[in-house]
Amino acid sequence: YANYRRRTEREKEELAAHSTAKAVKQLLPVLDDLGRARTAGDLEEGTAMRVIADKLVAAIERLGVEQYGAKGEPFDPKHHEAIAQIPNPEVEVETIADVVEAGYRIGEIELRPAKVAVFVPAA
Repeated sequence: YANYRRRTEREKEELAAHSTAKAVKQLLPVLDDLGRARTAGDLEEGTAMRVIADKLVAAIERLGVEQYGAKGEPFDPKHHEAIAQIPNPEVEVETIADVVEAGYRIGEIELRPAKVAVFVPAA
């Protein structure tokens, strides 16, 4: 009976995580737009849009969502989607040159891989 309880509890937790992931996936384009607006300077400190953006990002983070993929990180084909390769004699391993679209995950659940340009060692 104890094994059954543990298994059903684990299944409940997995179902909740997958349900959260399904809902959060629908918000990823909004997070992308907020990131572009922030980069363009459209979310100035103290504006109503900045407050709303910060609240949305904080809520997503409280759900356990992690953003990943940053310039300079080693390229990992399990988590990154290479959309361009740039030969670079200064790198010894494949390294992220630029992030086109951030990746997101909740724990072990991959919501979306990061789309990146990659520096590759020059031959």
